Amino acid sequence: MMMKVKEMAELSGVSVRTLHHYDDIGLLVPEEVTEAGYRIYSDKNLEVLQQILFFKELGLPLEKIKEIMHNPSFDRREALLMQRDTLYSKRERLDEVIRTIEKTIQELKGEIQMSNREKFTGFDFGHNPYEEEARERWGDQVVDESEEKVKKMTGYDQEKFNEIFRELALIRGVSPESEIAQEKIDIWYHYLNEVGNYSPHAFEGLGHMYVNDERFTENIDQFGEGLAEFMYNAMSVYAERKKN
Repeated sequence: MMMKVKEMAELSGVSVRTLHHYDDIGLLVPEEVTEAGYRIYSDKNLEVLQQILFFKELGLPLEKIKEIMHNPSFDRREALLMQRDTLYSKRERLDEVIRTIEKTIQELKGEIQMSNREKFTGFDFGHNPYEEEARERWGDQVVDESEEKVKKMTGYDQEKFNEIFRELALIRGVSPESEIAQEKIDIWYHYLNEVGNYSPHAFEGLGHMYVNDERFTENIDQFGEGLAEFMYNAMSVYAERKKN
């Protein structure tokens, strides 16, 4: 069965914009593109999209998903078995957390008394895939220094973080090269270097992640639709000017 991008979006629940993005980065290329520019998807494309969504459910970034699925040794059956087993484990841990919540509610009602150890059943802080990804991208020293600074952040710092994003959201309709856009991005650049260590090159790389990693895109766009893309463009301009 062949379908247009809108039909593909309605069937899968994935937005048209996201499908366009998957095509742009070479993650999910449609079966064909008509002379009029319409993307046409096949049943095989549906299978690929399903696989992508399974990997996303495991928290993998798009870049890593593309690397895995484009590997010549990729085996769809093996991937599905791995995803199933991983999700089973995830479900078991979530069930434990839910049970801990239910017990905590009972304790608040005075029905039971929990031990201190019971209050933390189900939590697992021993594995952080986002930290591992950051270490791969920027190196141990940058991540260690950033973590140390983040530990010292105050409530004011977090509010400052949100304030910058809100201000950028207000101007996301202007040109990324405009004076006001570059002024606001300059504030963002210097703020990031208060809690981390970002060269202009690393700053530009971070902007790429804003649009290539949906975790970033979703978090940023909650301040204003299209903010992640605006910031990416403004950060690229800023970084290029910094380099020159």
